[in-house]
Amino acid sequence: MAYTRVFIHGLESSGSGTKGSFFSRRYRGMLTEDFKGSLEQRMARLEKLLADKKDLILVGSSYGGLMAALYTCDHPDKVKKLVLLAPALDLPDFDRCLSNKIDVPAELFHGRGDDVVDPAPVKEKAVKVFGNLTYHLVEDDHPLTATFPLMDWDRLLENR
Repeated sequence: MAYTRVFIHGLESSGSGTKGSFFSRRYRGMLTEDFKGSLEQRMARLEKLLADKKDLILVGSSYGGLMAALYTCDHPDKVKKLVLLAPALDLPDFDRCLSNKIDVPAELFHGRGDDVVDPAPVKEKAVKVFGNLTYHLVEDDHPLTATFPLMDWDRLLENR
């Protein structure tokens, strides 16, 4: 089966930042678009980008993790897997998803030393929403500088 792989960058990054460039080089055809503006503007762009796509594997980093999680809450039937990297689920925008129970396989990686997004409230909310969650608290910072290059991306970007 052919999956549509999508990377959603953080608030002050771009699709051609460190992670986006990594995915573009290594995974031909992976979508690494730029998102700008308010959350509403970013989500509208994401909705348009994915309107005719299915069998999605979404990777979201920080604010992009919030976007990927929100998209999954709205379209659980289109998303096959969700990979969240220090996602900003602690923001009130995610609270609308708290009444949902989503069974999409989700893997969440968060650095214990994250000084941008506190891991504790993120884990608490993620556990409530994602019924098929694998949570990894790692010895790292917010961008997951040490962890990201060592992650098993071939496995993560397949629906297994």
